[in-house]
Amino acid sequence: MADLQPLIRQAAPVLVAGCAIVVLLAVLVNFVLAPPASAIRSERRSLVATGTMMGFFGIFYVLLRLQVGVVRLPPPAAHALLDVGLVLVLLGTGVQVSGRIALGRQWGNHVIVYQDHALVSTGLFRWIRHPLYASLVWMACGAALVFANAAALAATLGIFLPAMVHRARQEEAALMSHFPGYADYRRRTGMLVPWPWPRK
Repeated sequence: MADLQPLIRQAAPVLVAGCAIVVLLAVLVNFVLAPPASAIRSERRSLVATGTMMGFFGIFYVLLRLQVGVVRLPPPAAHALLDVGLVLVLLGTGVQVSGRIALGRQWGNHVIVYQDHALVSTGLFRWIRHPLYASLVWMACGAALVFANAAALAATLGIFLPAMVHRARQEEAALMSHFPGYADYRRRTGMLVPWPWPRK
C-alpha cells in the first residue's frame, strides 16, 4: 500500500474534482427535470438552498486553494487521512447520485411537497432520511482530510453541518404534516447517519 501512496496522492485532487463535477451535473439534472409550479402543493422558501450551498463550497474551495489551515503531518498520519478522505468523497458521491435518482422528480430546491408526492422509504432511504445532505457533509469532510485542511474541516462541521440539520428539520416538519406515517419512518431511521435499528 505504501508503494501506491505517491500515486494516490497525485490522483487525489483529480478524483475530488471529478466527484464535485458529477454532483454538480446531478444537481443540474434535478433543476431541469423539476416539476412545474402547478404541481406544487405547498412550498416554503429556505435560506439553505442550492445557492447558499454553492456559496459555502465557494468559500470551501478558496480555503483549499489558498491552503488556509493546512496541517503538516508525518507520512503515516498523512497517508491515513488521505485514504479516509478519498473513501468519504467517493462514498458521498455514490450516495448523492443514488439518492437523487431515488427521489426522482420529487426533489426540490426549497421545502416542497408536490401534489402527487410519495414518501420515499426504500433503498438508501430505508436507512437514512436525508442521504443528499448527509453525503454532501461526508464529501466536504473527506475533501478537507484529503488536503489536510483544518480550516475547511472546521467550516464544514461548524457551518455546513448545522445548515444541513436545519434544512432537514424544515423538510421533516413539512412531511410530518402531509404523511401520517412519517413519524414512524423518522423513528426507524437516522437523519444524517444510517441507522438500521428502530428507536423507541
